[in-house]
This record gives sequence, C-alpha cells and structure tokens, in this order.
Amino acid sequence: MNNTHHNFYIDREKSWLTFNARVLQEAADETVPLLDRLRFLGIFSNNLDEFFRVRYAAIRRMKNDKKINSEKVLGGISATELLKEITDIVIEQQSESLRILSEIEQKLQKENIFIINEKEVSKEQKNFLHEYFIQKVSPAVVTIMLNDLNEFPLLKDTAGYLAVRLEMKPKKTSLIDSFIPKKEVRYAVVEIPNTVNRFVVLPSNNEKQYVILLDDVIRLNLDYIFNIFEYENISAHMIKITRDAQLEFDSDLSKSFIEKISDSVKERRIGEPVRFVYDQAIEKDFLSFLLDRMKIDSSDSIIPGGRYHNRRDYMSFPNLGRYDLLYKPNTPLPIPGLEIEGSMLQKIREKDYLLNAPYQSFSYVIKFLREAALDPKVMSIKITLYRLANNSQIISSLVNAAKNGKKVTVQIELQARFDEASNIYYAEQMQTEGIELIFGVKGLKVHSKICVIDRIEEGKVKRYGFISTGNFNESTAKVYTDLTLFTANSRLLKDVSKVFDFFEVNYKVHRYKHLFVSPHYTRAKFNKLIEREILNAISGKEAYIKLKMNSLSDFKMIDKLYDASRAGVKIQLIVRGICCIAPQVEGMSDNIEAISIVDNYLEHARLYIFANDGNPEVFISSADFMTRNLDSRVEVTCPIYDDDIKQELIEIFEIGWKANVKARIQSDDLKNRYRKKGEEKPFRSQQETYKYYQNKLEVITEKI
Repeated sequence: MNNTHHNFYIDREKSWLTFNARVLQEAADETVPLLDRLRFLGIFSNNLDEFFRVRYAAIRRMKNDKKINSEKVLGGISATELLKEITDIVIEQQSESLRILSEIEQKLQKENIFIINEKEVSKEQKNFLHEYFIQKVSPAVVTIMLNDLNEFPLLKDTAGYLAVRLEMKPKKTSLIDSFIPKKEVRYAVVEIPNTVNRFVVLPSNNEKQYVILLDDVIRLNLDYIFNIFEYENISAHMIKITRDAQLEFDSDLSKSFIEKISDSVKERRIGEPVRFVYDQAIEKDFLSFLLDRMKIDSSDSIIPGGRYHNRRDYMSFPNLGRYDLLYKPNTPLPIPGLEIEGSMLQKIREKDYLLNAPYQSFSYVIKFLREAALDPKVMSIKITLYRLANNSQIISSLVNAAKNGKKVTVQIELQARFDEASNIYYAEQMQTEGIELIFGVKGLKVHSKICVIDRIEEGKVKRYGFISTGNFNESTAKVYTDLTLFTANSRLLKDVSKVFDFFEVNYKVHRYKHLFVSPHYTRAKFNKLIEREILNAISGKEAYIKLKMNSLSDFKMIDKLYDASRAGVKIQLIVRGICCIAPQVEGMSDNIEAISIVDNYLEHARLYIFANDGNPEVFISSADFMTRNLDSRVEVTCPIYDDDIKQELIEIFEIGWKANVKARIQSDDLKNRYRKKGEEKPFRSQQETYKYYQNKLEVITEKI
C-alpha cells in the first residue's frame, strides 16, 4: 500500500517559522500576563537566532555547493528561492513583533511600569546612570573606530552593537582661515556587553517604576566614550550579525576529542555571516559602508528592524516584584506513593513510577542519584548527559558517588549544539574526579536519556534506573514538560545496559528485546507498529495511532502514516513544532488530525500510543519522528509495562487532545488557526494536567 507519488509534504523551514509564529501569538495574546508576554517575545527572538545559525545557514551552504541539487533535496524549491521566502516571512514576523512590543509597553505604562530611553530620563536619573555607566558598564565596553582599519573587525555572532556615526566639526585651513565645506564623517561600533544586565531598574521615589535598556545607557554616555573627538553630531543605531554555527573538525590525530570540540567552538565565532539585522533609521551612507566592508550580499538575510535587537533578552526582563503580571506558578507535586524522604530504591523495587515534570517535582531524579551515591550496596552508576544546568546538581551527585568509591560512567554529548562549551567544562571537571567518560559514537550524536545503577542484593546484581524523554537538567525541568520512568524492571534495564555496552564497543550492534534503539532499530519497530494498525483496520478491528512529539519531518514515516490513514486508521497527532505532514487532505490523510499546543510550559515529551486491537501499547521516547532521530542519533524508546502508568499516559494524551484554548490546528496552509470546540467549555490542557495530578494525590490521601 504505497501511493507516495500522491503524497504531499509541508516545507520543513516554513513549518518551523509557523511554529515560531505560534510563540509570537502568545506574546500577542491579551489573556497572557504582561510580563510573560515579554518573555514570549524573548523566546521568539531566541528561537529565530538559532534558526538562522543552523537551518538558514545549512540551506545557504546548500545553495553555494554546486554538487548539490537543492530542488531535489528541498522537495521542488531551489535553495535560492527558499532563502528569499524565509527572509520575506521573517521580515513580516519581525514587523509584527515590534508592533506587539509597542502594545505591551503601552499596557505596562497603565501598570505604572515605564520602559524609557535616554531622552526621557530625569536629571536625577541621568546622574544615576552616568555613575552607573562609569562604575559598571564602561569597564566592559569595547569601542572600535572603523575608518582607518585595513580589515573590518570581526563582530561576534548574535552580539548587539551600536553603530556610531560622528559628524566632525569643520576644520580651519591655515591659508584662508575659513572652513572646509565638506564635513568629515567617522564611523565606530560599540559592543553592548553581555556581562552587564540588559535592563537597568532606575531608582524611584513614587509608585512609578522605570526601566532603561543598557543600549540607551550607552547612548546617554556617548559623549563620555568619544570625548577625544571634536564632533558636532553623533548618532547610534543598533546592528546585529548572525553567523553559521556549523562546527568544523580538523583531522589532527594528536588532539583529543575535547580539544577538537573546543577548537571548533572557538572557530564558530568566525563562521560565515547569514543574517544582518539593522535599525532601519540608520543613515544610508553608514548602512552602505557596513554592508560593503562586512561583505554582506543578497544571499544573506538582511532584515530591517527597530531601535533594539536581541529581544531574546526579554526572557530575563526584571519582574519588579509585580507577580500579579506573571503566570501564577504551580508548585511541583509529589509522585503519589513515592515519598522523596525515604528510600526511593526500596519503593522502585516494588513497582515502576512515572515522573511528569514540571507538574511533578524533578527533585526525584536528584534524590535517586544522591541515594545511589551514598548507598553502600550500589557498585556502579551509568548515565547519559546531553544538556546540563548551570551549577548542575546532577554533576555534583555523580562526583559524590565517585568520591564514595562507586564506578561512575558518564556518556556526555560534547556536540550538544550551543552547549558544547558548558559540556566541555563539566567533562573536564568529572575527569578530574575520576569519573569515566565516554564521548559518544563516531558520526552519531547520543540523544538518549537513560541511567542504570548496579546494586548488590543477596549476593546478586540488581539493577535500578530511569528512562526519560528529556534532558537531566533541573533548570529546564521547571518549564519543559517531560516524562521519566523509574524502574527496576530487569528486562528493560538489561537493554539499557546493552546501550552503554554499545557506547564502549560501537562496532558491535546489540539486539534489544524491549527497547527501540536508534540508529539500528527504531524506524523498523515503528514501521511494524503502524503496519499492524493498518492490518487491524483492514480486518475491521480497533485501530488508532496517537502520537505526541516535538517535530514530525521524516518523509518515510509520514508516508507510513498516510498509508495508515488510507487504510482507515484514526490518527491523532500533537506536534509542538515542525509538522511536515498535511492532515485532512482528501484521499491522502482524511483520517489524520494534528494540533500544536504552545502555552506557559514548553511541550517536550514524546509519547506514542498504538491501539493494538483494544490492548493499547504505550511508549515514551527521546526520539521525534525526524530523520536524524531515527537514523543518525542514539535514541531510546521505552515500552510501558506497568498497567497503571500505561493508563495514566493514555489519560494524559487525552487531556492534551481535548485542548481548545492553547491548541492550534496543524494544516498545510500554515495559518495557525486556534482550535475551537463549538459549545464546549474552554479547556486549557496544561492547567487540566496539573489538576489531574492534584486529583490523583487527593485520591491517594483519601485511601490512606
């Protein structure tokens, strides 16, 4: 049943931009608290920076590589055309983001919060800011005069700069003691330091609160910076450059892997520019000077913007004590039946437990590792690490275990994009403490989220562990929804141990009886599950597929889902980000519905449910349905064998599927229409999920 010549796929890059437009919708949503609206603007901007550094840069490389047929790779559109379309979409989105920011600032003023610029400060504020600049800002400011340089200085990737234009005072000639009519113009750039908070809260003696951006603090003090020059006019406009973030590795055999990664990260700073954002009020002569000297041409994305860039910093806008303008935080709940005060291992020995963060406390993961570090019967700990928090408690727990004589083995992914420097730091710290490090598998990123410990019980080795959909990072666990299974199931943990064996001896491909492990088995296993649903549908049996993931872009998996739809399998998809499948197309995907949920938390869990003729099979996974996750990364998909947890996950999916407040319809027209449910009451799935776990706790309490 293969009708792929009829199949249609949504462009991956446009689908991603549509996802980021959903983030922008949250910033525009008047029901979202004002300071959280600013946070969503910051997330939108940060997402866009990464998109240009990675995806736009990759398409640009494709355009410049004469050996690649970009139309074939990109599904019928040339790289040149796609780059132009992306730029047009981004310009429109940037314009919308500026409109939203202006609206938010006006509403903040009604709350007595004023974001002011350098022309609006009072005399007292000016004095405060001048002293603040001298003490805090000036030592970190780097200023470069441009006119006389043979080579244009290297501007840092995504850093903010003020492009300063000085009109010099006319000079007198010695002959006729008159003025030269043509004025000299000098150009400079001032780097906005990232070591100083972008937002400065000004002192106030009334109920009004004032905030000024660091950019404007520098503008206010331009005279202090350029006081050695005799000028009559000075102006400053913000610019930003984004560079290709691809890492290039040299072949020097004398270098360690850590050294190669470290060198590559340093080289990233001189990557090719792929986007140039500028204040559209900048003088034309200065803009031409910059584009010419920086060798920016039409193949780069040139984006006219407003007075301020790097709006990602709004993610850290000060709360000013105004908690009424923020979402009310939900206190993470305990897992019913699993007390964090007692021995977790003893409880897990009796049954499996599921953690759904941030609805439930991520502290269970830390407690599990801390208990293993101190338990005299624990002999070894093995864990994979991808992205880590600053001052990671995970790392301190593992170091603690090593100091207590445990054999600790850590597979750390040094190529976790934009976390390379942090992971190198942690790797070196762990090596110093005697922890055995594994740096992955050549050609494969290790993206799985697994841990296993060996404990001696009654003279035999008993395994305990956990398998997760997300990173072991206590910071992101506060805002990313992820699922973690704590288990002592010997069948599952035997397979987990085999994954660690593969890390150490990667030429040997293991067979796994229970886990689906990429790159060798995941695609085939999911194909088999989909085929079974197809056969059940044809036979008149109960057949459905319910999938929740971050991204769906693998064409072969999409083809299988199209085949299943044609066979009558009912398919429900909750896909937060990229979704290249086209739902509800007659004759191709009539039985496929797809939504995206964007809300206060980032939907990050991967949850897969197959009907299996009335006996559902449920899986959690680190893998999305993307080609890289299926074929070129080490990923782990775990079946759920505990009936209570299986039912819990089915119910959690159903809560998500009922969403009609923060759910948008995934469609081939990329319109981001909100999903409405007729006369039904508003149903906000993240709030309802929290209530679901509250009710579970109440039921347990009543039984006790």
